Amino acid sequence: MTRNSPLVKRIAIVVGAVVLTAIVSMATTLAVSRSIEGNATAINIAGSLRMGAYELLARSAADPAGDQSATFMARLDAYEARMAHPGFSRAIPEARDHPLAKQHQTMQSLWQEDLRPALIANAPSNTRVTGELISATEHYVDEVDRLVSMLEHRTEARIDLLHLIQIISLVFSVIIIFGLFLDLKNRVLRPLRKLVNIAVAVGEQDFSHKANLKGSDELSQLGSAFDQMTSELALSYHELKEDAIAKTRELEKSHAALELLHSSSRSLFANHDLCDGAIPMLQDLEQLLGIGPIRLFLHDKNSSEPVEAITTSTKDRPFYCKDHHCNACLVTPEVFDELPNEGNDGRRLLLPIRTSGQLLGTLEVWYPASKGLSQTARRLLETLSDQLATAIFLERQITEEQQLTLAEERTVIARELHDSLAQSLSYLKMQVARLRRLDITGEHEKIHNDILEELSTGLNSAYRQLRELLTTFRLKLDTPDLATALRQTAQEFSDRLGSEVKLEYRLPPQTLSPNEEIHTLQIVREGLANAVKHSQASEVLVQVLFESPRVRVRILDNGKGLPPSDQPSQHYGLIIMQDRARTLGGKVSIHNRDSGGVEVALSFVPKSRHLITSEAAGG
Repeated sequence: MTRNSPLVKRIAIVVGAVVLTAIVSMATTLAVSRSIEGNATAINIAGSLRMGAYELLARSAADPAGDQSATFMARLDAYEARMAHPGFSRAIPEARDHPLAKQHQTMQSLWQEDLRPALIANAPSNTRVTGELISATEHYVDEVDRLVSMLEHRTEARIDLLHLIQIISLVFSVIIIFGLFLDLKNRVLRPLRKLVNIAVAVGEQDFSHKANLKGSDELSQLGSAFDQMTSELALSYHELKEDAIAKTRELEKSHAALELLHSSSRSLFANHDLCDGAIPMLQDLEQLLGIGPIRLFLHDKNSSEPVEAITTSTKDRPFYCKDHHCNACLVTPEVFDELPNEGNDGRRLLLPIRTSGQLLGTLEVWYPASKGLSQTARRLLETLSDQLATAIFLERQITEEQQLTLAEERTVIARELHDSLAQSLSYLKMQVARLRRLDITGEHEKIHNDILEELSTGLNSAYRQLRELLTTFRLKLDTPDLATALRQTAQEFSDRLGSEVKLEYRLPPQTLSPNEEIHTLQIVREGLANAVKHSQASEVLVQVLFESPRVRVRILDNGKGLPPSDQPSQHYGLIIMQDRARTLGGKVSIHNRDSGGVEVALSFVPKSRHLITSEAAGG
C-alpha cells in the first residue's frame, strides 16, 4: 500500500486484505477438514478388523463340525465386507505410492494370501489351531495396528495444521488492523486537524494559513483546494471588476446595435428597394457584432426553392442585381475566402422571416465558430428578422393595393373610352359608309373618293389603336406568373398560326413587377399578332431572357419579312409597342433577320420589384 494512494483506496485495500485472509483461512480449514473426513470411521473399522481376526481364529477351533463349513464361510464373507466398507476405503489415499495406500495394500495382501487361506484350510479338520495359523493371525493383526497408527498420526497432523493456519490468520489480521490505525492517524487525523484550523481562520478572515498537504489522496486534494481557495479569494474582487467591465462593453454594443436597428427600420420603410435599404444596415451590423456574411432568401409561390434577394458579401455580382453601378456587396476573392463559411470554420444561423401565419423568407447569418454567437447578438438578429418581415409584408401589401388601384383606374378609363370615343368613332365610320353610297359624278368624283379613302383609313387606324388601349386597360395576369401566361399565349397563337410557337423562358423569380409583367406580355402578344397576320411564317420563337441587369425579349419568325418600301408605323403596331417600351424604361426595335423573317426585340432594365412608378401608373 503506497503512501500517496487515495484514502478510500487504502481503506479498501486493508478491508480487502482482511477479507482475503479470512477467506483463505476458511478455505484452507475447509480443505483440511475435508481431508480428514472419515478418518474416525476408518480407525473404528480397522480396530474391529483386529478383533474380527481373533474372533475368526477362535471360531475356527470352537464351532461344531456338522455345520462348520457353511457358517465359517459366511463369517469370512462378513469380515471381507467389513474390509470393503466405503468409510474405510475413503480414508485411504488413491495415490499408490502413499504410505497409507501401501500399508493398506500390505494388509489386504496378508489377508488374501496368508490368513484367509489358512483359516479356510483349518476349518474342515476343526481339531486344533496350528502354530502357523496363530502366527499368520498375529502378523496380520500387527499390520492392521500399523495402519491404525498411521491413520491416527495423519489425523493429528491435519488438526495441528488447522491450528497453525488459524494462528497465522489471526496474527496477519492483527498486523493489518494495526497498520490501518497507524495510517489513519498520520493521513486522516492530522490533516483533518489542519483543515479545521484553516476553516476557523477563514471564518476570522485570515487567509494566510496553508495546509501544505503532500500526496494525492482525498484529504490532500481537499487541503490543496483549501489553499487554492484562500489564494483565489484575494483575486475575486479583481475578477468581478473585469466581469463588470465586460458586461458594460456588451451593453454598449447592444445599445449601439439597437440604435442601428432603430435607424435602419426607418430606412427600410422609407426606401422601397429592399437591396438598397437593407445592405448598408446589415453591413454595419456585421461590423458591430463580428459576424457575416448575411443573406436574405425570400419564398416565392412560383419557385420550389427560396430565391436569394440580398447578400452582404459576394465576389461575383448577384443575378438579381439591377444596378451595375452599385458595388456595395462586392468584395475581392481574397476577402471572400476569409469570411466564415462551411470550409472556413464557420457556423450558420437560420432565422425565419415570418408574420402571423405566413413564412416570407429566411435570414442566413454566418459567424466564426471559434468566437461563437452570444445570446445578445442572437436576440438582436431575431429583432432584425422581425423588422425585415414587417417591411417585406408592408411592401407587398402596398404593391397589391397599388395594383388594385391601378386596375380600378384602368377599368374606369376603359369604360369611359368605350362609352365616348369608341361610340364616336363608330358613328363616324357609319357616316363614311353613308357617304360611299352617294352617287357623286362629275369632276369632283375623284377628289371625293380620295377624301373618303383617307377618312376610312384614318378611322380604321384610330379604331384599332383604341381597341389596343382598351385591351391594355382591361388586361390582367390571371395566371400565377408571367411564364404561365406566356405559355398560354404561345399555345393560343400556335392554334391561330397552325404550327407550334416555341417559348424559351429564362427569367429568375421576382425579377419583374406586376406592371412590368403586363407590359412585357402585351408586347409579346402584339409581336405574335403581327407575325400571325402578316409574316406568313411557319416557325415562331419567343425568347424572354435575363442578361443582368437587362431583360431581353425577342420574337423571331421565318416569314417573308418587312417590305422594302416604307410602311405606315401603324402596320405592326410599332407606336403602341414603343409606348410600352418607354413605360418600361427601355426600347423596342423591329428589323429583318439575315436568315429571313422579322425580329422584334425589347430591352429594358427592370425597376424595383416593390415600386410602381408614376409613369407606369399613368400609362
